[in-house]
Amino acid sequence: LPQDGRITLRIGGRPMDVRVSTLPTGHGERAVLRLLDKEAGRLDLGRLGMSADTLAAFDTLVHQPHGIVLVTGPTGSGKTTTLYAALGRLDSTTTNILTVEDPIEYDLEGIGQTQVNARIDMSFAKALRSILRQDPDVVMIGEIRDLETAQIAVQASLTGHLVLATLHTNDSVSAVTRLIDMGIEPFLLSSSLLGVVAQRLVRKLCPQCRQPDPVAGGWRAAGCLACNRTGFQGRTGVYELFSVDDGVRAQIHRNAPENEIRAQARRAGMRSMREDGRRWVDAGVTSADEVLRVTRE
Repeated sequence: LPQDGRITLRIGGRPMDVRVSTLPTGHGERAVLRLLDKEAGRLDLGRLGMSADTLAAFDTLVHQPHGIVLVTGPTGSGKTTTLYAALGRLDSTTTNILTVEDPIEYDLEGIGQTQVNARIDMSFAKALRSILRQDPDVVMIGEIRDLETAQIAVQASLTGHLVLATLHTNDSVSAVTRLIDMGIEPFLLSSSLLGVVAQRLVRKLCPQCRQPDPVAGGWRAAGCLACNRTGFQGRTGVYELFSVDDGVRAQIHRNAPENEIRAQARRAGMRSMREDGRRWVDAGVTSADEVLRVTRE
């Protein structure tokens, strides 16, 4: 049978969580390991790779008293890590912070974390309803997967709670379309949404062997013993921050087309993830090919 498990161990003196997933196949057991570095510094918002202006704007969003802040991207793009880091900017001694997750990836001190459990019919929606009776100031939702969860999140934000959540969309503005397609009324979304961060992870060039790229400019990967012949060591983020101002709010309220909302956001200064990645290319941190790879639509 397919199985899921969790291992806690120390590697090189550092605490690590390992998520294990096994699947029987025709040629034997297939196993996938997901490594979660529990080092506290990994959850520092300032170390995730945001530019100074994006970091300042995002920090302002997560300190609002109520509303919804979304982080979007595909699986494995670092969305949950960004949410955890955002919670770390808040004072858990004076702010009642509760989370609903599937699964709980990091244990956060001073924060009440709840894990959904399908076997006992503990869904995101049911857990959220229970959490809202616990008088929270901030609620983090691991993922908005259905209309019921989305409706509870919107109602919570309209009744004085700050809601942080993830959503699977390709960019920031399409989160608006996704929620409306789910069934959220545009007038409710326009009143509750504060902003959306879309993100991807790019591999960082190995500083030992990177080579100049005469075609695209900047540097390109090569490969050496230090990086196990991959040409890369570590990862960092590229981001697209969509802040909901009065102009965007009016467009959402009248259910304007996505391209109109995006044009308004661009006029207000929003950078695409590809444009954000240019700073890493110029700094020699990653290659132009790598930025194009992760931002390809």
